[in-house]
Amino acid sequence: MPELVRPVGRVRVSFLAAMAEFRAEGRGGADDNTMIGNEIRAFGQRWSTPAGFEAYVQRLFAQALESTPRSRGFVPSTTLWWVDGKEYLGRIAIRHRLTPRLQRLGGHVGYDVRPTARRRGHATAMLRAALPVAHGLGIDPALITCDADNAGSRLVIERNGGVLEDRHGKTLRFWVPTAPHPRGTPGIIS
Repeated sequence: MPELVRPVGRVRVSFLAAMAEFRAEGRGGADDNTMIGNEIRAFGQRWSTPAGFEAYVQRLFAQALESTPRSRGFVPSTTLWWVDGKEYLGRIAIRHRLTPRLQRLGGHVGYDVRPTARRRGHATAMLRAALPVAHGLGIDPALITCDADNAGSRLVIERNGGVLEDRHGKTLRFWVPTAPHPRGTPGIIS
């Protein structure tokens, strides 16, 4: 059964296969400013070795720390992976606070599901599992955005209680409650 975990080396082989899938759909080019695109450009050559992959994982951990130096406009963020055993299925990043730019585009949460794992409910379940983590970071509600023409992502957000705030150009902005549901919600596995 899939679970939300901190980045971990045991999924390296599957992670590499997932990144190849993202590259095959055009991710990682100079004009791709997504999390995946930026990381493919910055780390893609280093992931192939265990030491390079471990350095990448340590960088993800460091990004959650307030004290970590980062580029202007970037905020601390917690990255979690959605895995099933040794299979990497996707990732979710929770930005600890919003900048004016993130208020318009990006929000608190960004997620990706590898191409071969899409349309199986993973994004909905991954977001559901991550909302208590956001709550633990003091975020409630969380702002989540998606492209207006991305019906799948909109459905993921709405299935997790997202309420449409407005539309900015091609971007829809939703507020999603993060407080735990009375029936309980799964959290992160260490």
